Amino acid sequence: MKTMTHTLEVWGDLACFTRPEMKVERYSYPIMTPSASRAVFDAIYWKPKLRWQVTRIETLSEPRYIALRRNEVKEKAPPANTILQWADGKKQPEPLWADGDRDSLGTDQKGRTQRQTMALKNVRYRISAHIVPWPEYRGEIPAMDAQFLRHAGRGQCIYQPYFGCREFPACFRLIAQGEDLRPPFPVDQDLGWMLYDVFDLSRPGTSHDAACVSLFRGVIRRGVLNVPEYESPEVRKPPREVQPCSTT
Repeated sequence: MKTMTHTLEVWGDLACFTRPEMKVERYSYPIMTPSASRAVFDAIYWKPKLRWQVTRIETLSEPRYIALRRNEVKEKAPPANTILQWADGKKQPEPLWADGDRDSLGTDQKGRTQRQTMALKNVRYRISAHIVPWPEYRGEIPAMDAQFLRHAGRGQCIYQPYFGCREFPACFRLIAQGEDLRPPFPVDQDLGWMLYDVFDLSRPGTSHDAACVSLFRGVIRRGVLNVPEYESPEVRKPPREVQPCSTT
């Protein structure tokens, strides 16, 4: 059973779709990535029985960069079970300090650091995707499509969508079938190997907790980035027989 292709128009003041080869300094791709697009659809409608397959990303505005310097904490958040124990009062919370260093804090925490970010400003995109249910739920496709249309049409979401970083919120609206669409901004660029996703999208129940970086050859033609299917040979993934995806 074939699913519907759903299209959203998304926009915001700032965005950062980080190129992984830039290491610790954040430098954004000039266009939204498939993983960031999938995250927007997830924020509106997601269930353990499905995943979203992004098919097309269009930039509706000229890519414009802005240099930002941000404070970031050096420490990592503790495991989820530790945070739950804090919430239940079973353990004393140990906050991450957003200022100072080891000497000023008098602790083992590393404190904060300032990092440079080359972000995008005044962004607007049109993203298209369809639902891919896991095999045992294929008969529920019409109900899933109807639920998404109802949520997106009312402007409802599970949590606030964002552009790459949670401090860069994204607004969205559902594009109706047959609506007249403005043409994409005419930009052409070969992005080389582009980040496709950071999770393994092939296995139920693991797409949101198993780290697995995949890449594809990203080429923008006349403002349009066509995205291949995740299982396509155009998407480079770690060999599952030799190098299984990490579960940490």
